Amino acid sequence: MFTTHADFSDLTPTQYEAAYAWLGENGLLKDLRSSTPASERVFRTALATSGAAWLPDADLLVRGPEELPEDALRAAKALGISEHEAYEQVSAVWAKVDTEARDRIGSAGESALVRLIAEATDVQVEHVAAYSDGFGYDIAVHVPRHPLHIEAKSTTRRGRITFYLSRHEYETMRRDPAWQLVIVQLTQDLDIAAIASVSTEWISFQAPRDRGSFGRWEACRLDVPPDALVAGIPRLGPALSQETAGLLLPSARSG
Repeated sequence: MFTTHADFSDLTPTQYEAAYAWLGENGLLKDLRSSTPASERVFRTALATSGAAWLPDADLLVRGPEELPEDALRAAKALGISEHEAYEQVSAVWAKVDTEARDRIGSAGESALVRLIAEATDVQVEHVAAYSDGFGYDIAVHVPRHPLHIEAKSTTRRGRITFYLSRHEYETMRRDPAWQLVIVQLTQDLDIAAIASVSTEWISFQAPRDRGSFGRWEACRLDVPPDALVAGIPRLGPALSQETAGLLLPSARSG
C-alpha cells in the first residue's frame, strides 16, 4: 500500500476521495507490488499530468537539480524524494512527454501539409510515411521535371524550432537532390499557421561528424535560428499559381 489511513488525518473526506480517484485514474492502484517506490511513481505521474508550463522545455530550463522549479521541489519534498532523484524523474518524464508530443504533432503536421499541397496543385502527392518509414522523407510530390521529397518537422511551439534528424534522413538528404526539409508551424488546434524551408547546406554544416571507426551517430537534435528559415516551400513554385500559393509560397501571394 502507499500509506496508512492515519497519514490522511489532516484531509477532508472530499480531498481524500479526490486523491484516491486520481490514483485510480492514473493506474497507480493497479500494481501495488511494483519494485518502483510508490513515491517515485506518484511524483512521475504528477509531473506528467500537471500541465506545467516549463515541462515541454525542461531539457533547456532544467539542466541540473539546482534548476528544478519550485513546484517540482515542493512535490519532491512532500514525497520524501531528494533533489537529485527529482531531477532524474523530471528528465525521464520530459523524454516520454516529448516523444509522445512529437509523434502526435508530427503526424498531424504531415497530414495537414499533404492536404494543403494537394489542394493547391494538380500533381500527385503521396504521404509515404503513412505506410513506411524507410524512405528517409515523409511526402513525395510528383511535379514533372521537379520532383520533391519533403521531410516534414512539425511544432506547436513559438519562438523555438527544434527537431530531431535521424541518420537515415540525413543520408537520404545527402544522396537525394529532391529532398527538402520543411518546418510546419501548427496552432494548438493542429492547423497550419506557417511553413518554412531549411536548406540542406545549413543542415550539413550543423550535423555532427563521426570521429572514429567505432562510433557513429544515429540521431541528432537541431535548433533552427530564424535566419536559417525560408518562408514557404520555394521549390514547389513550378506547381503553384499565384492564386493557390498561400502559405506554400508567400512571396507569390504578395507579389
